[in-house]
Amino acid sequence: MKRPTILVLGAGYGGLMTVTNLQKKLGVNEAEIVLINKNSYHYESTWLHEAAAGTLEPNEVRYEIKDVIDQSKVNFIQAEVTKIDVDEKVVLSTAGEHTYDYLVIALGFEGETFGIPGLEEHAFSIANVLAARRIRDHIEYQFSTWATEQEGERDDSRLTFVVGGAGFTGIEFLGELGNQVPVWCDAYDVPREKVRVICVEAAPMVLPGFDPELVDYAVAQLESKGIEFSIGTPLVEATEEGVKIKTGEEEFEFIETKTVVWAAGVRGNRLIEETNIESARARVRVEPDLRAPGREDVFIVGDCAFMINEAENRPYPPTAQIAMQQGQQCAANIASLLAKKPTTAFVPDLKGSVCSLGSDDAIGVVFGKKVTGGTASFMKKMVDNRALFMVGGLGLTMKKGKFDLL
Repeated sequence: MKRPTILVLGAGYGGLMTVTNLQKKLGVNEAEIVLINKNSYHYESTWLHEAAAGTLEPNEVRYEIKDVIDQSKVNFIQAEVTKIDVDEKVVLSTAGEHTYDYLVIALGFEGETFGIPGLEEHAFSIANVLAARRIRDHIEYQFSTWATEQEGERDDSRLTFVVGGAGFTGIEFLGELGNQVPVWCDAYDVPREKVRVICVEAAPMVLPGFDPELVDYAVAQLESKGIEFSIGTPLVEATEEGVKIKTGEEEFEFIETKTVVWAAGVRGNRLIEETNIESARARVRVEPDLRAPGREDVFIVGDCAFMINEAENRPYPPTAQIAMQQGQQCAANIASLLAKKPTTAFVPDLKGSVCSLGSDDAIGVVFGKKVTGGTASFMKKMVDNRALFMVGGLGLTMKKGKFDLL
């Protein structure tokens, strides 16, 4: 009798947790588990801001997928998914054609530019390991080039850095950048007062959804590192020379810069929009058991899944914490279907949220208690280490974990 095929697309937090839990729950003869991912490695997307700012080496952000999967149970295919046909139950990739009995879509996020002119051409996005490395190298190049230009001919726009977005990613990147700028200033003999780091945010607040007291703390800490905030000022255009922001009803300001890092929004993978699954910004409002509407054999987890928190009447944020829990539930539900048992609704177990402000500072709410400073930073690193442990056990945690806890 042919084993059913479980095809998992993407090895981010949701996809990898689905696979590692499936390999624990199912025997070799119960199912064929196939994982397709563009790269040979998984990267911790919640660490990318550190690699982009130069406070963490890019290779420290990733680990090989084969180090955490059971290759006797999981067939890993390194390839890029090019098409998903849920009607014919076929997925196309650069490695060929793949059929399935159950499909798990966990293809992660893409940057959302909201149609702002020039952003795609002239802004960086902290999208993956290679993009983070490119941002770090670009910023350091601006310091080194300014330092070697002739006195009187130096282009100060090289030392102006604009970060679009004051949400989670933007604030965490600013925290790391605030720590790293003095390092680059010392390395290239650049006066600190010459460097400007400006956060531009269209919304009227920083870190929407966070406790106002914690937000005030975060802004004050970042400002003490020289970060400038321009809140309620939408970025309306990016050019080779800089960005235009709207400062009033009919008022605009142009900031000359060679560096724009866009961290103001994400969407699901565009391949979803090419299927017959209904979505908004490539995110699918999944059923309680994480299946796509009207699809008995298609599960969606991670950034591509959209769920409403009924208690707060707002969507759950696309966080690593939720994606990993979805992966666990998705694996349990597929195992239940194979055993002819009913599936179970996914209920997030939200233990809190911590936003770093650099390697030595953070804010957060953990088990209902507000934390700041070193305590919050310690908790952030514990959260990072726990994620490693959940996927790869003690071995991966010891190899990749964060142990500079003070």
